[in-house]
Amino acid sequence: MNSANPTVQGAGLSFLAGYVDTLGFVALFGLFTAHVTGNFVLIGRELANPSHSVLLKFLAFPAFIAAVAATRLLIVWLERIKQGALFYALLLQLLLLIGFMVFGCLGMPTDDADAPLVLVAGILGAAAMGVQNAYVKLLLSTMAPSTVMTGNVTQLVIDLVDIARGDGDDALKARCSKFFWPIVAFGLGAIAAAFVYKMIGFIGLLLPCFILLWLAVEASPLLQWKKQ
Repeated sequence: MNSANPTVQGAGLSFLAGYVDTLGFVALFGLFTAHVTGNFVLIGRELANPSHSVLLKFLAFPAFIAAVAATRLLIVWLERIKQGALFYALLLQLLLLIGFMVFGCLGMPTDDADAPLVLVAGILGAAAMGVQNAYVKLLLSTMAPSTVMTGNVTQLVIDLVDIARGDGDDALKARCSKFFWPIVAFGLGAIAAAFVYKMIGFIGLLLPCFILLWLAVEASPLLQWKKQ
């Protein structure tokens, strides 16, 4: 169960994704952690015009896949024993994100994209966002995607065109809101991360950690039991 407001929850997760993706990109030599397939574009560029090693980007993809698979297995097991799957999935992501922050702090500053601490930080960051991609898909399927905005922007534009044509009903307007706020939140998260990283580095990951902690509290089995 989950007591968080769906609009606020969706915006919070989208802000988090935009924030973590941008911070990872700025800090870790152009690594995408949330939009992990974007790394294929960067790998192609680096292979054609080398400037940094592509090892980090290669490692991020299996880390992301492993995190998605592990989250799926965790959720199946938790649902079987009737435990709060979302709560524990959020905690798993929180632990990985804290690891991302710690190893990022330890590994920076450096110009070596293959430094062991940098590689571990990138792997943990990609894994953290793999967990989010998985639990949003499995447990929050009515929510707009929170980590990649291309589909959200496409759907929002289609719906706005239909509203402008006079075909909009209440359901269509509600769907516009569903996609609009995650897009705005993702953009704000991306902008915030760039400025925060410039000021305080990887410590800036405390903000998305606090967002996850709040969402985990909202989804905690104890809170759900008290509300019954």
